[in-house]
Amino acid sequence: MKICVNGIEIHYEVYGTGPPIILLHGNGESMEIFDRLAEDLCSGHTVFLIDTRGHGESQGMDSFCYADIAEDVAAFITSLNICRPILYGFSDGGIAGLMLASKYPDMLAGLIVSGANLTPKDLKLGFRIYLRLMYRIKRDPLLKLMLDEPNITESDLRRISVPTLVTAGEKDIVRVSHAEYIADTVQNGRLTVAKDEDHSSYIVNSEKLYPMISGFLAEIIGWPPETPTEENIGVSEGRRGVRP
Repeated sequence: MKICVNGIEIHYEVYGTGPPIILLHGNGESMEIFDRLAEDLCSGHTVFLIDTRGHGESQGMDSFCYADIAEDVAAFITSLNICRPILYGFSDGGIAGLMLASKYPDMLAGLIVSGANLTPKDLKLGFRIYLRLMYRIKRDPLLKLMLDEPNITESDLRRISVPTLVTAGEKDIVRVSHAEYIADTVQNGRLTVAKDEDHSSYIVNSEKLYPMISGFLAEIIGWPPETPTEENIGVSEGRRGVRP
């Protein structure tokens, strides 16, 4: 399905029924990295998967800004009348999630971010060197985005009031201490570290992610995900279904 937000055509899919959760992928990826997570979630949640601008089947872009991605998601929530969803964001998706929750403190019910950084300098030095070399070769605007942004301040973080779960791999491109700082600075944060995992190994179509976040989701919603039934896995209005 497609929707126009902020003058950009965004591709999205919806699965399941129940409390809403939005999944945001990382740089250079698409919603397909969440095939396994969506399958795990859709028995008890309405799962919204988005290809962010310039990614997947959404409209292409010549330049990128994290603030624009965050505003796209805010407009998406408003346009579809999604009532206080939980937002899960990986890497760039997590950065956009932090920015959205800071600017619109009443829009979300909860926030989960994995492998997010606040500034380019918060990425490990070796990865920053790699980015600079690759940008010299490819001139890819998505690489430039990671070199120039984000610039999230301490005051930005302190405006985030919704329950927030921060996750990081033990071998992430973002230091665990940085993830801990984010969790400690938001008003209601906590940290989970994935042992022996890197930036994406426990995220991309991994069975490890859902158990890490399911307890947090149940705590926010007030009840655990339901066992699938005919009532909560049916198709509605031609746009919902069970994630294959």
